[in-house]
Amino acid sequence: MINLPIGTVFEAFINWLRLNFDGLFTVVRTGLLSFITGFEDVLLFFPAIVVIALFVLLAWRVAGRGVTVFTLVGLTLIYSMDLWTQTMQTLALVLTSALIALVIGIPVGIWTSRSDKADRIVRPILDFMQTMPAFVYLIPAILFFKLGKVPGAVSTVIFAMPPAVRLTSLGIRQVPADVVEAAKSFGSTPGQLLFKVQLPIAIPTILAGVNQTIMLSLSMVVISAMIGAGGLGEEVLKGITQLKIGRGFESGVAVVVLAMILDRISQSFANNKRKKT
Repeated sequence: MINLPIGTVFEAFINWLRLNFDGLFTVVRTGLLSFITGFEDVLLFFPAIVVIALFVLLAWRVAGRGVTVFTLVGLTLIYSMDLWTQTMQTLALVLTSALIALVIGIPVGIWTSRSDKADRIVRPILDFMQTMPAFVYLIPAILFFKLGKVPGAVSTVIFAMPPAVRLTSLGIRQVPADVVEAAKSFGSTPGQLLFKVQLPIAIPTILAGVNQTIMLSLSMVVISAMIGAGGLGEEVLKGITQLKIGRGFESGVAVVVLAMILDRISQSFANNKRKKT
């Protein structure tokens, strides 16, 4: 049998990156940590009742009465379980990771939608990113960015990005050909075709990708507690390692509530856009 030392080669590559790009990783770590902690400070600066009211208002505006009531009850429950600070820490990390994943993923999705060659290159990379066990991403992230929130955010971005790329590409490719031809016949430039025709029509599908990215970010952020990302994941981890059954269950309930609120609100944005189109 042929022995292929893939792991050894990968380890050597990671060590080479650490030695040659340590300064870059330090800059990224400092900037990303400042962004995450700034997000946390904003969320924790306002009293819980103000943040709850803002979420309830947003839910009522985009998702209807049922989601509004659930948001009010769910966030009040989280506050009553004394998990508000941890929930805001988790929310800050989720939104930061999802935002970065979307900033990278949507342009890549646009690129792959306009080039079959790019799509053939990017698709297996996305398959690899989606099927690789989530825990594996934590290993190089720790080596590059040490323990804490930053490696958690970086691994979350990698794990959560594929839906944004895939659904952006799918949405643009599904724009009716006759609409595209009509726009071209009226003299639209490639930029005008993209921003005034294809993207507006593809918005519902792109927002579905945003929803999936947020959900995957939340699931990965909980796993990232193993490397010191904090938040609700840390409370769940304590429940496992210290056999604090009640605290672990409460933290799990808080994760479920936060996930359902983010899912329903982001999904409602996509549904509302789909109705308008």
